[in-house]
Amino acid sequence: MTAGNDFDPKDELETIGPELEPTLFSALLTPHRSLNRTGFVVLMTAVTAISFIAGAVFWWMGAWPIFGFFGLDVLVVYWAFKANFRTAKASEEITVTPSELRVRRVSHRGHVVEWVLNPLWVQFEQKSHEEFGIERIYLVSRGRRISVGSFLGPDEKASFSKALIAALNAAKRGPTYNPIH
Repeated sequence: MTAGNDFDPKDELETIGPELEPTLFSALLTPHRSLNRTGFVVLMTAVTAISFIAGAVFWWMGAWPIFGFFGLDVLVVYWAFKANFRTAKASEEITVTPSELRVRRVSHRGHVVEWVLNPLWVQFEQKSHEEFGIERIYLVSRGRRISVGSFLGPDEKASFSKALIAALNAAKRGPTYNPIH
């Protein structure tokens, strides 16, 4: 689980939103990428060096056109990783307050889709597989079914769903009176 996908609802209970309404839950979900920029540079350096050495061997053996194909392999690997890194720009932001549940999804191309739901009407659904764990998480309200956390792993989905259910239950209980605050 990356730092951006950690869920601690205790920290979120004390946050106050722009409308002076307490934020019961807030999570920014981002796709996990196991290779950072330094790892990418190291990997591409290794792939380039291996391809160059193998291509040079073929060149010295008289099969010089093979050298160009090894260069194409390096370009294809580079292109595949760059496409993978572009998709990592996607995100989902889920915020729960006593009066609204807001889901804001940003695609890797920057397209933004936002849903604002009443937490009193939201039903939480999840599809589970006995061997693999939670596969899908849905928020259902008034005929709309919104899938959230699709790029999380099963353990992350379990942690996320537990925290989100707690926040939805807190929103359904309503505000509590705290004379000290």
